[in-house]
Amino acid sequence: MGRGGMVACSQPLAAAAGLELLSRGGNAADAAVAVAATLNLTEPTSTGIGGDMFALYYDAATGQVSALNGSGRAPAGLTLERLQAEGVTALPPFHPYTITVPGACAGWCDLVERHGTLALPTILAPAIRLAEAGFPVAPVTAYFWGRAAERQLKEALNGGELTIAGRAPRPGEIFRNPGLARTLQKVAQGGKQAFYEGEIAGAIAATIRQAGGCLCEADLAAHVSTWDAPISTTYAGLRLWECPPNGQGITALIALNLLEGFDLPSDPLHPDRLHLEIEALRVAFADARWYVADPSAVQVPVEELLSKAYAARRRTLIDPKRATLDQQRGTPVAGSDTVYFCVVDQGGNACSFINSNYMGFGTGIVPKGWGFTLQNRGHNFTLEAGHPNALAPGKRPYHTIVPAMITREDGSLYGPMGVMGGFMQPQGHLQVVLTLAQGLDPQAALDLPRFCITDGTSGGVVGLEEGIPAETMADLIARGHAVQNVTGWGRALFGRGQIIVRDPQTGVLTGGSDPRADGVAMPLC
Repeated sequence: MGRGGMVACSQPLAAAAGLELLSRGGNAADAAVAVAATLNLTEPTSTGIGGDMFALYYDAATGQVSALNGSGRAPAGLTLERLQAEGVTALPPFHPYTITVPGACAGWCDLVERHGTLALPTILAPAIRLAEAGFPVAPVTAYFWGRAAERQLKEALNGGELTIAGRAPRPGEIFRNPGLARTLQKVAQGGKQAFYEGEIAGAIAATIRQAGGCLCEADLAAHVSTWDAPISTTYAGLRLWECPPNGQGITALIALNLLEGFDLPSDPLHPDRLHLEIEALRVAFADARWYVADPSAVQVPVEELLSKAYAARRRTLIDPKRATLDQQRGTPVAGSDTVYFCVVDQGGNACSFINSNYMGFGTGIVPKGWGFTLQNRGHNFTLEAGHPNALAPGKRPYHTIVPAMITREDGSLYGPMGVMGGFMQPQGHLQVVLTLAQGLDPQAALDLPRFCITDGTSGGVVGLEEGIPAETMADLIARGHAVQNVTGWGRALFGRGQIIVRDPQTGVLTGGSDPRADGVAMPLC
């Protein structure tokens, strides 16, 4: 708890960078970008400047929430016809064709330009300092770094640059990244143009060509972020805000609308409640996995999908006693791996921020000498012609990363929150918001065991985290759910969340950080 501002993120050193910016008079936007840049260094197993970002920003002066889409687009030269001619029927996860334009750098710069108060050299200074001097690698990060060293980094072009003689750093071992320091210095001096044009862009394009991909300098130079109207719904006196498609945050909103019509048991682990949450998400995913796509390329019926009337019709598909594993998408009637962190400053501004390479280090491909990997977000495109999310040149794919923001009925800030981790993210949002709405504090909400429909489809196996009672698991099986008990390192399936809640009368901030990661919620004195 604290009153002078707070950062909640998955790495203490990144939290310290954000607090440093707040102590220097920066606001939530300035601190958020400092955290994002430092996480690129301290947790490259999840995030980086070679990936994408999304953010929601609450402006205390106006009470308005704005949404920033910092996701990149497919190369102009990559088409379904090209893949068909090359005999590609499914993209391997680490193929250079899965590289979309990295949108993170432009997103960082655009967030600061609109909402920040400090200059980029000041904001990026903590990350540059740590990259040059080195940092001790945290235990959870070291574990997943080791997995990636044997997976994509071992095979990827220049992937060895993010290892120590081919292996991952051990817990507590110092890792230095002078290439990333050089990248961040260029951005600090030249802004986003220094990343999307010039030396860095040339190195990205040359490396991708060498790896067999087709993203080029023109694709990088053409990139822009977009500021979008956020989407939201109400539940139990709170309003949950999400970024609109191409993000999947709408999934959580659809599910909340469905659950509004049920009397949920107060026990978060009661089998009746878990069953209804799972079934609501099955229905929501049936819609999201079809309709969520790039709204600049296809019409996404957002307003209709979020209407209470549509929820009432879709709610009839949920059987309170039995699982339905083959939910189909509805037809709205028209009238459209990852780090999550959040910051609230002393003035009550809040930033909910998510940044990702996807699948850990993304492709594992490193632009030679620049210290970061390139994402594989294009793996989320479908190759089915006619599908709203079908691959096309210059198109953004279905995106799993979703930040969230909660406000009260009077429009005041309740707080930023999020749960990272692939298709777990809207499921985590739903489970955490439901517990916050019934009065749990942020840490208690994050500590609770979770479930995860493992592949984000209506028929997916339900992973149940250790801590969910055996009798509850048995009850869910009896209702027809295919379940899997998940323990140990497998608990990464359930994501890693951060929450900061602000008391509207006192300004006291209460933060929580997920026990499944290395992180911390830390106030400024």
